Amino acid sequence: MKVESLMTIAHLLDMDGVLIRGGQSIAGSINYIAGLLAKGTPFRIFTNNSRLTPEDHAERLRTIGFSVQPEHIYTSALATALFLELQKPGASAFVIGDYGLVHALRNVGCRITEFSPDFVVLGDTISYHYEQIVTGAYLVAQGARFLATNSDVNCPNERGLHPACGAVAALIEKTTGRQPYFVGKPNAFMMRNALASLGVRASDAIMVGDRMDTDVVAGLESGLRTALVLTGATMRADIERFPFRPDYVIERLADLSRIIIDS
Repeated sequence: MKVESLMTIAHLLDMDGVLIRGGQSIAGSINYIAGLLAKGTPFRIFTNNSRLTPEDHAERLRTIGFSVQPEHIYTSALATALFLELQKPGASAFVIGDYGLVHALRNVGCRITEFSPDFVVLGDTISYHYEQIVTGAYLVAQGARFLATNSDVNCPNERGLHPACGAVAALIEKTTGRQPYFVGKPNAFMMRNALASLGVRASDAIMVGDRMDTDVVAGLESGLRTALVLTGATMRADIERFPFRPDYVIERLADLSRIIIDS
């Protein structure tokens, strides 16, 4: 049996809380990515953050030291756009979110409108506007199908945690009685498409994240190995609240390089 490092298998790496926190890199994460690139290990920075395009995410990471390209990034906005295209090619949508989501939807031929849209699509934004939320709730109540890029209720930054897409989706759901369909993690749809972009099987990959309820459960349900880092939203004591466990619990991403596996 071959013994090797986890660094040799394909990686799906969450971004916020694993590689960065707010605008700062987490200690050791830049070198870890450099090591994956040096070994030729396939990876995707796999994020529920729909605010930015892959190009913008890559540029943001490069400015703080990560040697990554847009093709290394896979976002919930890309997954949501693909899902919408498969469901109804040429659909129209009212969008609550930032440019990354709008750009992804337009790239698949979606028409952005607030007049009788087929879908209301909710993503992350740095500043939610109450009037947009009200309009979205009205359109959902009138029959528009309700999609959301991710179910994360908060996101870590330098100050702590701030409300995210899942929290705003709850406002519209409570108002209308209509549940959104969440396309991003832990949905297997996003997992399958990220793995397909790498050309690897789930059994040959690891999901690394900072959340039990999205990252770890997504990897578990899709057949990947899973690693939980403690540099983001989850503390070690929080793990006991869940009926499932990650394969590995590590203080930070850099510690993954020291784990040896049989393959």
